[in-house]
Amino acid sequence: MNGSQRAFLTRLSAVWQRYSPGVRALVIEHDEHGPAESVGAHLEERGFELEVFLVLEDPDNPVSHKPFPDAAGYDALVVTGSPWSLADPAPIGSWIHREVDMVRAAHDAGTPVLGMCFGGQVISRALGGSVTRVERPEFGWCQIEPTNGSPLPAGPWFQWHFDVFTVPDGAVELARNDFGPQAFRLGRSLGTQFHPEVTPRLISDWLDHGTEELAANGVSPQAMLAETVERADAARGRTADLVDWFLAEVAGF
Repeated sequence: MNGSQRAFLTRLSAVWQRYSPGVRALVIEHDEHGPAESVGAHLEERGFELEVFLVLEDPDNPVSHKPFPDAAGYDALVVTGSPWSLADPAPIGSWIHREVDMVRAAHDAGTPVLGMCFGGQVISRALGGSVTRVERPEFGWCQIEPTNGSPLPAGPWFQWHFDVFTVPDGAVELARNDFGPQAFRLGRSLGTQFHPEVTPRLISDWLDHGTEELAANGVSPQAMLAETVERADAARGRTADLVDWFLAEVAGF
């Protein structure tokens, strides 16, 4: 996105906030380590009030019987990441099928939905796609290839995943890389395989709670954090552009 386009969206945002008070976004966080972070911060800058539903009170215990909110009553739905797997749903069977049903109902009701990494996989499953394990995980800052005239910048975007989604029938693939699809859109729903929400604070938190996966794949946690700090300002700008595009073109605000 060039400077004039960003300036136009900034002006549009100011007008939209002035005449659209009280907009609410429901954020599905799967545990305390998976907030919407910079995506949520930019939504608040755009005038949204965020209401968070925390699936798991204990991140080490994958069982939850809490009823999910009705997302159709909100102006947008955001589904964040999770260390759990849709390719192996048995450990999270107490809630994941209910979450998929909730996202499907929100999509069918016309509620704009943004899903990131695990959240993108949830959208894929909800709309008829599938999620499978990749041969090797994808970690760190990686480029993607925009497709079909997608406005998504090539990145780099942050990745931390062992699974990959398929693009549901009828959806438009917006980006991919060697691991598979990286973004798709269907109606007012947008799923990404990458993590647009990350900040140095969030990556530091993830690294504080386990680096075995990185070490097993030859990835340096210290180098990952240092690169995240170095890229923080540029990443924040790309995330703002993505959220602005989601609101303007996908959600239709």
